[in-house]
Amino acid sequence: MVGRQKIILTPRYYLDNFRYVLDFVKRLYGNLLNDAERDFIHRFEGLSLDAQCLYVRFSNRKGLFFRINKLQYTEIIDLPAAVGELIIAGFVERLSAHHEIMGEAALRVFTKPELLNLLPLEPEEIRPLAKEKKEGLVRYALHELNFAEIVTSLTTHETVVKMNFEAEGVMVKYLFFGNRGSSMTEFVVRDLGMVNFERYDESKLTARFRTRKEVEDKLLISLTNEEFYDLKEDETPADDIYNWFLNWNETRPELTEIAIPGYQKLVCRVGAFLERQKLPDQALAVYELSDRVPARERRVRLLFRNGSVDEALALCDEISVNPLNAEERYFANDFREKILSAGAKKRSRKATTRFLSDAESINIPVAYRHHVEAGVMNYYLEQDYDAAFTENYPWRGLFGLVFWDIIYDANVSAIHHPLQRAPSDFYLPDFYLKREELLKKRLVELNTKDDWRRHTGRMFNAKYGITNVLVDWSDELLTLVQRMIELLDVDQLRLILLEMAHNVREHTRGFPDLLIWNEQGHYEFVEVKSPTDHLGPQQLHWLEFFQTIGVHGKVMRVIWEV
Repeated sequence: MVGRQKIILTPRYYLDNFRYVLDFVKRLYGNLLNDAERDFIHRFEGLSLDAQCLYVRFSNRKGLFFRINKLQYTEIIDLPAAVGELIIAGFVERLSAHHEIMGEAALRVFTKPELLNLLPLEPEEIRPLAKEKKEGLVRYALHELNFAEIVTSLTTHETVVKMNFEAEGVMVKYLFFGNRGSSMTEFVVRDLGMVNFERYDESKLTARFRTRKEVEDKLLISLTNEEFYDLKEDETPADDIYNWFLNWNETRPELTEIAIPGYQKLVCRVGAFLERQKLPDQALAVYELSDRVPARERRVRLLFRNGSVDEALALCDEISVNPLNAEERYFANDFREKILSAGAKKRSRKATTRFLSDAESINIPVAYRHHVEAGVMNYYLEQDYDAAFTENYPWRGLFGLVFWDIIYDANVSAIHHPLQRAPSDFYLPDFYLKREELLKKRLVELNTKDDWRRHTGRMFNAKYGITNVLVDWSDELLTLVQRMIELLDVDQLRLILLEMAHNVREHTRGFPDLLIWNEQGHYEFVEVKSPTDHLGPQQLHWLEFFQTIGVHGKVMRVIWEV
């Protein structure tokens, strides 16, 4: 088999990518840059080629401090001259006593043996410290030694520099990617052919942010998320994290709309952390700041637990009127019944439990205990059915293939840079609201099963290997998709895809595990449940939806046969 041709990146690929980002940001966000950011870009563009390369190398690495004698970049012709130029231009500065507040980060670039050798330690101090981990040695040095003496001792042996303009560099990359999770590595992944992105006419790409405040609000939430993660990693007491979050929440600015989803997600993360730390009252206080899933459900449970029954019931009623997903819809009714039946002899049962208990069952050899779906599939194969593992995979693929150009339509103003894996509104209500006419028009155009087969086949072949947030490429995908097209009516396919489009985040999951069919055209989507497994709300949502539109779907309970 002939392997894929190895791709070799140009020596200064990273500089080309950084310059591209700078030009892109100047073009789309020039009016949102502040004076410091404009000055940073202007001064960077005035550096020599070697100095630009070295600074970008620094900016793409973790940390702020670097040991010059450890640097090895063959494409930088005169490394010492580049370092000197960056120092003179203010892009880096030598380690000095005024960096004491960042002392831990500065010392971290050395190994433990190096620190034992280089720190100004007395002989009697070295022996006990040699038994400490590096973190303990660093803490001791920062608390017991004079930092100016530490700097003198370290820099006598070698040059250590700190990178400057970190905030400006962060902002430039944030404006380009629109989030903190992406990095310049995305370019490398693309250029090495590891990920193929959809191609866009860059003149149609639109700005993610309209105002400076939108940028700062969304970035604030991202940085606060990172601070919360660091506090947990440092094992900060839960009460202190609670107080930190409330203080931050009281002093934060009024957020623009673009930052609200991230803020509500942060609220739920903090609330869940406090619950796990056995602080229910504090968790309740935090959950009250959000209506995002699962904040309302957690509030109901906590209210009921602390005896606030009327408040819990009122919130159940509020959720049932306007549920945000299947979990909320079933939970509101189930928990209301639980509250009202408290103390009764006969306990109420959840909707998922009732549906599961009414399902048919089959005996499967216990040898399939760890592969229960395979056991059920084998059962149907013995009954002269064909069978395939499906779950969410072909449904997501069908949605992605049918609506590909609509999902990645740059004219909808949700594509903001060429490395974007999904439109920025993909998991928001805006996705359907902004594309409703286009989605429905496409479904009308696909009038027959042949239309569906031709369209999905054409898109599969044209887009194969290109990143789509819903399409997990494999040779069997098209076979499964077209099998479903063959078995279902066109109207059923339309209704299922529209239901998915209304809430892409939630409705692209929960589909049954298996598809079975025979030569007579009989088929069923089968949700497989072992004796210890439970039916999820989203799974029940699709099973009931299938019943409503006449699609054959069922739950199959497994009984182990010894």
